Amino acid sequence: MKRIDVMECVSLLKEFDNYLILTHRNPDGDTLGSAYALKRALDLLGKKSMVRCNDDIHPKFSYLWENVDNSEITFDKIIAVDVADKKLLGEEFEAKYGDNVFLCIDHHTSNREYAQNLLLEDRAAAAVVIYEVIRQLGVEITPEIASCVYTGLATDTGCFMYSNTTPTVHRIAAEVMAKGADYTLINRLMFETKTLQYLRLEQMAVSSIESHFDGKCAIMTVTRKMFEESGASSSECDGIAAIPRKIEGVKIAVTIRERHNGSFKVSMRTIEPYDAAKICANFGGGGHNAAAGCEFDCSLNETKEKLLEVIKEEF
Repeated sequence: MKRIDVMECVSLLKEFDNYLILTHRNPDGDTLGSAYALKRALDLLGKKSMVRCNDDIHPKFSYLWENVDNSEITFDKIIAVDVADKKLLGEEFEAKYGDNVFLCIDHHTSNREYAQNLLLEDRAAAAVVIYEVIRQLGVEITPEIASCVYTGLATDTGCFMYSNTTPTVHRIAAEVMAKGADYTLINRLMFETKTLQYLRLEQMAVSSIESHFDGKCAIMTVTRKMFEESGASSSECDGIAAIPRKIEGVKIAVTIRERHNGSFKVSMRTIEPYDAAKICANFGGGGHNAAAGCEFDCSLNETKEKLLEVIKEEF
């Protein structure tokens, strides 16, 4: 598929009137913030759009769509935001929409280029790409759009602590804060507020942590049984993968999360010089240098064995 630049993307967005905007499954702040920032901008252009996700969205994100008409429409084109591979749309949405995505707006180096692509791989978040597009659309950066962009920036940079936090990220954060982004609320909801059920789940997950290779690798497991016993919902667990990396001495942190169908989703976080995307690529996954993921359909023990075999080579 064709790669396009920001101005070509703007032209495409102006060409049609009705859009379906898709996020990736297990939605995080970047995919949701980007989607609703784009929707709000299209609304200001007098166009119609709706945002949809294959999975449930946690209520903590509800400020993103406050006072937005997100009702069903008949759409002309499909846009995917922060979705590097159409399989990341989720099983149902991939089957329904995957082959008909008109435009993908993304920042992942592992992007499969399954649509016309505005792919800016050096940007810290998809929200940065969306912000550049919105500025060229010529619409006002409202406080609501600013909050959407800030959400993507803050969550994909770990509240500006990860290595992808650049001077440009801080400049854009300052710009959207000046435009009215409710950063106090967003930071509290994204990084401080947790349900009691989630804290119970986190306690169980932490107790599962295994240490390997003289403490340089930590593996944490989150099972379906843990979800059932804690009462936590999968929609509130987008940040749980960061826990093993917080352990002193850990360079490669792995979180293995059991899906409803018995398969396993692996989220990997690394510290330089180790490359999470490179490791996950061995299993058909991808992402960024410091954060990537992959999937396994085998047993939990087999999943761990396969991962450790590859990670061992890194050390």
